[in-house]
Amino acid sequence: MWFKNIRVYKLSAPLSTDPQQLEAALAEFKFAPCTGQEAVRTGFSFPLHASIKQYCHPMAQGWLFAVKRQEKVLPAAVINEELQPKIDAMAAEQGRSLSRKEKQSLKEELIQTLLPRAFSRSTLTHGYYDAEHNWLVINTGGAGKAEDILALLRKALGSLPALPWLDNHKLNSQLQLWLQNKELPEGFMLGNDAELKAPDEEGAKVKFTNHLLSADEVQSHLQDKLVTKIGLQQAEGLSLHVSDDSSIKGIKYHELLTGQNEEMGWEDLSLRLDADLLLMSSSLNQALLAIAKQLQHASINS
Repeated sequence: MWFKNIRVYKLSAPLSTDPQQLEAALAEFKFAPCTGQEAVRTGFSFPLHASIKQYCHPMAQGWLFAVKRQEKVLPAAVINEELQPKIDAMAAEQGRSLSRKEKQSLKEELIQTLLPRAFSRSTLTHGYYDAEHNWLVINTGGAGKAEDILALLRKALGSLPALPWLDNHKLNSQLQLWLQNKELPEGFMLGNDAELKAPDEEGAKVKFTNHLLSADEVQSHLQDKLVTKIGLQQAEGLSLHVSDDSSIKGIKYHELLTGQNEEMGWEDLSLRLDADLLLMSSSLNQALLAIAKQLQHASINS
């Protein structure tokens, strides 16, 4: 439940928070396993726990959801091993080498015959809608995966006016300042990780891990490179990496934060999961709000 990598989307119009309406909307697109000939299937699943059968779980100021994706696993080595004899047989039959298009057609036909025998792999991705700040937080660092989830939400809800929560152009300029320990978001200090890349065609890259970022050997790279990722941390809260595509990755929660609900135990599973969800979302929202406000402040003063 503790989100590790996130993509955040700001909505131009509020979403419904009516539990019954949302439950019905998400249930209409609930997950069902792949059939024999299907390679991929996605749908909404139970976000809190398999024993708590709700597709939309109400939160303090919003709701939690989860999307399950199942895909058939066909290793390339297996496909190629069975494909080559088919290519050789057709080439011998026709007395010529096959074209790329013909080989691709054979490959597609072979995949369809192998799918019913393929293993299945499933993943569950959580997200939540925060009505106070009117944003969606999805627990993935991948843009493509996040877009697939947004597309499913659009089907269920009818519309979803969502855009990335930060202006990447403004963020890029701030990343340069943050590495210089300037204008950091409120409550954050500079971490120990950073990545930089040259803007030219060669795109030379440099990566620092567990490093003193104020050191001259790091700061000198600002002369010819742009910061693409930087670590920030709170004293007893979160540590995270802000990337130039506005994703937040490598989120870690201080033990003083994650331990706040330990005295509750796990006897009441729903109560404990709800408490952890509130703790996680509150700490994340506080961090996101600090980053967003800092960029807004920088934009006003520029």
